[in-house]
Amino acid sequence: MGIFWDLLQQEELDKQQAQADSVEDRVAVLETELEKTRLLLRKTLEALETHLNRDIDGDGITG
Repeated sequence: MGIFWDLLQQEELDKQQAQADSVEDRVAVLETELEKTRLLLRKTLEALETHLNRDIDGDGITG
């Protein structure tokens, strides 16, 4: 019975490790997507400020 218990425990540990790896992968993807979103938002804001000729984000610079 001991060897079966060890196998079950090892299977559970492997399953938890796979989930942790999956979470790390998802976090990496989300961080990449966040950076892309920030860049797009910045470009959009700059284009809007240029189009309106108005400082929207309060940095004292238009565009």
